[in-house]
Amino acid sequence: MTGGPEASNNGTRAAATQRGQAKEVRRLALLTAAAGLFAENGFTRVSLEDLGAAAGVSGPAVYRHFPGKQAVLGELLLSVSRDLLDGGLRVVSEADDPLTALRGLIQFQVDFALSNPDVIRVQDRDFGSLSDADQAEVRSLQRSYVETWVGVLARIHTDADVPGLRVRAHAAFGLINSTPHSVRHHGRKIAAKSARPILEQMALAALTSA
Repeated sequence: MTGGPEASNNGTRAAATQRGQAKEVRRLALLTAAAGLFAENGFTRVSLEDLGAAAGVSGPAVYRHFPGKQAVLGELLLSVSRDLLDGGLRVVSEADDPLTALRGLIQFQVDFALSNPDVIRVQDRDFGSLSDADQAEVRSLQRSYVETWVGVLARIHTDADVPGLRVRAHAAFGLINSTPHSVRHHGRKIAAKSARPILEQMALAALTSA
C-alpha cells in the first residue's frame, strides 16, 4: 500500500515549490518587461497595464508581485545594484593580484553594460522617480561598488589619493556605460561584438596609466 501522510506532505511541498517557482518566473518577467518599457518610453508613460501585457499577465495581476509601478522601478534598480556589488566583490575575492582583479572588474562591468543597456538607460533617466528610501539604498549599494574598484586601484597606484582614484573609477563607468547609446543606434549584437574589446582596452589603459 502506498500513500499516507508522508506522501501527502511531499506532494503538498512539491506543489508549493512549483507555485513559488512560477511566481518568481512571473516576477522576473515583469522586471524584464519594465526595463524595456521604461527605457523605451520613460517611467511616467508606462502603466501597470502596459507592464502586465508585456509580461503576459493582466494589469491587476501585477499587484500580486508589486504594490505599484514605483515598486517595480525600485526592485529593478535595487536588484541590479545588489548584483553589481555582489559580483564585484566576488571578482576581487577570486583574483590572485590587483591587476588581475582590475581586469576582472572591467570585464564584469563590460558584460553588465552589454547585457543590460535598458537598465542603464532607466537608471540615467528615471532614478529620480524612485522613492526616497529606494534612492538612498541604491546610492549606498553603488557607493560600495565604487569603493570595491577604488580598493583595487589603491593597490596598483600606491601613491595616489583616494579622491583621484574615485574619479578614475567613475570615468571608467562613464566610458563603459555609454554602450546603451551605441546599442540603440547600431543594434545590440553589433555593439556587443565590436565594442567589448575596445571598451576593455580603453578602460584598462585609463585605469592603469600613471
